[in-house]
Amino acid sequence: MQTIHPADTLASVSTGRWAVVHLSGVAMCLFGLAGITGIYARQAKASGGLGLAGYLLFSLFFALTMCFQFAEALIFPLLTTEAPGLLEGFLALAGGASVGTELGALATVYSVVGGLYMLGGTLFGIATFRSGMFPRWAAGLLAAGGLASVLVVSLLPHPLDRLAAAPIGVGLAWLGYSLWTERRE
Repeated sequence: MQTIHPADTLASVSTGRWAVVHLSGVAMCLFGLAGITGIYARQAKASGGLGLAGYLLFSLFFALTMCFQFAEALIFPLLTTEAPGLLEGFLALAGGASVGTELGALATVYSVVGGLYMLGGTLFGIATFRSGMFPRWAAGLLAAGGLASVLVVSLLPHPLDRLAAAPIGVGLAWLGYSLWTERRE
């Protein structure tokens, strides 16, 4: 969904494309939570404490992101006329900028979500790689994607930094496919 995300501008918020992208984001979070829960359940013993830590951090990322996606899809369009300054302040967060609007703890939570994505994905990927229960390339993509996100986000301007999501997305899809098609003895 990152490749079709509209520009983070006030005019984009009330478009159908904005709604589709963010409602897809809600679905992505639900499926992501279900998927990593299945992956973790399959490898819980083998992945140990590192797997649990990665799972909990990554789950928290998905849960908080689902809240943001829901608000962006269904509440933000209402704010375009009622509170455009507040909305512009929040939209600036995505690009790492600030427009001087006081967002309180929302700005902090938004930053924490990014950290949960990077750290949770990396730890969960490393634990999955170490467990040996899933394809190592898929687990490696997940782990490397979390680490690469730190670099990509710091080097590329917004919205190109959204490309950092691709390795994690491919890794998770591959792990999910592996779990789904696994032969039971």
